[in-house]
Amino acid sequence: MRKSFVYMMLLLGLVGIAFIFQFVIYGGKPTVVSGWVEGEKTQVVLPNHVWEIEFSERMDPSTLTEQNIVIKNEKDEVMATTISVRDDQKAVTIAPPKNGYKAYNGNFVLHLSNQISSVSGEMLRSDKTIEFSVSEGLPVVGSEKKLVQFFRDRIKETKEKWSWGFGSGGVEEETTMESNDLAKGEGAESKSYSETNVQVQGVDEGDSVKTDGEYIYRVIDRKLTITKALPASTIKDISTISYSNLEPFQLYVDENKLVVIGYAYHDYSQEEKDRKIAPIYQQVQVIVYDIADRSNPKEIRSVQIEGSYMTSRKVDSTLYIVNQHYPDFWAYENEKIDLRPRFADTAVSDDIQVIDYDEIHYFPGSNETNYSIIAALDIEDVKKEMEISTYLGSGSNLYMTKENLYIAVNKYPEVRENKGFSFDSIAISTPVKTEIYKFAVDGLKVEFMATGLVKGSLLNQFSMDEYNGHFRVATTEGEVWDEKSPSRNHVFILNEEMQLVGSVEDLARGERIYSVRFMGDKGYVVTFKQVDPLFVMDLSSPSKPTVLGELKIPGFSDYLHPYDEHHLIGFGQHTKLVKEKGSLEPLVITDGVKISLFDVSNPLEPKEKFSEIIGGTGTYSPLNYDHKALLFSKKQNIFAFPVTVYQDKVGSKYEQQLVFHGALAYSIDLNKGFQRQLEMTHEDQTSQYENWENQIMRVLSIEDHIYAVSPTKITAHKIDW
Repeated sequence: MRKSFVYMMLLLGLVGIAFIFQFVIYGGKPTVVSGWVEGEKTQVVLPNHVWEIEFSERMDPSTLTEQNIVIKNEKDEVMATTISVRDDQKAVTIAPPKNGYKAYNGNFVLHLSNQISSVSGEMLRSDKTIEFSVSEGLPVVGSEKKLVQFFRDRIKETKEKWSWGFGSGGVEEETTMESNDLAKGEGAESKSYSETNVQVQGVDEGDSVKTDGEYIYRVIDRKLTITKALPASTIKDISTISYSNLEPFQLYVDENKLVVIGYAYHDYSQEEKDRKIAPIYQQVQVIVYDIADRSNPKEIRSVQIEGSYMTSRKVDSTLYIVNQHYPDFWAYENEKIDLRPRFADTAVSDDIQVIDYDEIHYFPGSNETNYSIIAALDIEDVKKEMEISTYLGSGSNLYMTKENLYIAVNKYPEVRENKGFSFDSIAISTPVKTEIYKFAVDGLKVEFMATGLVKGSLLNQFSMDEYNGHFRVATTEGEVWDEKSPSRNHVFILNEEMQLVGSVEDLARGERIYSVRFMGDKGYVVTFKQVDPLFVMDLSSPSKPTVLGELKIPGFSDYLHPYDEHHLIGFGQHTKLVKEKGSLEPLVITDGVKISLFDVSNPLEPKEKFSEIIGGTGTYSPLNYDHKALLFSKKQNIFAFPVTVYQDKVGSKYEQQLVFHGALAYSIDLNKGFQRQLEMTHEDQTSQYENWENQIMRVLSIEDHIYAVSPTKITAHKIDW
């Protein structure tokens, strides 16, 4: 206890010194520039790079001027940049010239005058400069020496963090509503079966269950099963493939081709030891089957890509797989090994291949120690070689249209030792930001286009959207329970070059975003802390987005789905506030799954027209976190989803009991609201516990039946309403 107290007091003292005396400078997009060490190597940035300079205390804004903060080219010409001061006066951003920096052989210099001072009068001891060059596109690693040096630098930085006891180790042209057309996931009206509920029409997403209107395909428990679903009275499994070295979790169906995606396990240890390369701990395998004969699928292609699966998309016959790979760079300290990602493609060879140094790009300034790998393969032409794009840097969310792919990269705060201007101390970095990397896609070709930077972090893929040449993104900045600096929410609009052109900022301070949906020139954002505000935004003018209306109701929506141009369906949780003795704020408890029908015909006054609350505390649905769990068809009037329902146990304040484990189907009437039409379960009604093998994972429709799919069973239920 005594040692812990002394250590904490020493730590607080050091942090206090940092905030009182030292100015800490950050390179805006990429990462911390740890002090300004004269002679530091030249940084590489992209043409639209935004520099951010953060200080450890409030600055005198009269000294943060274009005279004291200057960027010049090699000819000593001043660049026409734009300087802005953050509200808390602890940071300035330097936006690039209107058309960005022009790449040329010379370097630019960012210059800070010693006339910059804090509000307390502390001055920079001397002028500070940093040189940087500009790359038109993403630069390549190019050599083993450069790649090894990158990882050695990361090892050194990580050890420095640990020495202070901080840190851690080792995305089509549409008609009126473009990428968010109405009623996604129900497929074209002419089709008599449902498709996976996706975000963007024409861009398919992998799922564990698929149908083509006659057969149902599912991957679970290391098996691929093909089931003949018609006629509904005689559902029958016609083929099963079991895997020993593959854990399948997603699939795609495209006419007579079926794609299975999973984690592969193969012992390469001996061959890798002989070749002095690190063992492959994890890889994603893609198997393409010819299913012209559904009773006898034939494997016609196999692809392995090192790393962990992030997501995938399919446009026409092109499949895009996005992986994250974390190389074991710590092993390089003891033994020289190859740190490049590996892959195999039977269209070329069965052998494991390594990405060339000239094919590894990096995001300028990023210190992330993992690779983002985008693989594109044609599932129709199985002899066409797969194309792989590899980047040093991480990704957290992906949004894709038919023409563009966007990867969101979180920029987390760092804690780092800084040998600064006055004292050796600890500096705390900027709040979380997000970089958005834009790639153009055309078949197997994936080409980097631009990058943009926004404040805050994204919730999920629905936080992003592309419409009429502009990119929209919703973020949350800060922490909900930080009373000194409460969270705030933003919506940013960027142009085709990923430059910021408009924003709505500081929504619902002290809350965070729970769901987002963009629909044409409107945007809908749900935030929550104790109540659920639904914000309706007018995004028709990219440079002047505005909040039109706001609705506050109990609970929150985890997912928003378009019903028509004037109505929106919210799916989430009902909540209740419980006052606890001694607590300043009431405790928020979820109290059942909630479905809401929002009337947004008057965007100035959005209304919750109808709602349905299912169960009590403990009730949940996969749809709370996975949009692909929804079956929606406006034509057939179906809103269906899996759900597990609990109710409070009689006589107990804190216990709940299971009352239903299956799926529910509702119809929606604009005059009567939600009407429960069907209850589907594979569970014995006497069961007091959830059984995994009886859990309905997905519901889908074929002709006039809803099919409920669990790990061991498929049942058909007549649509007769």
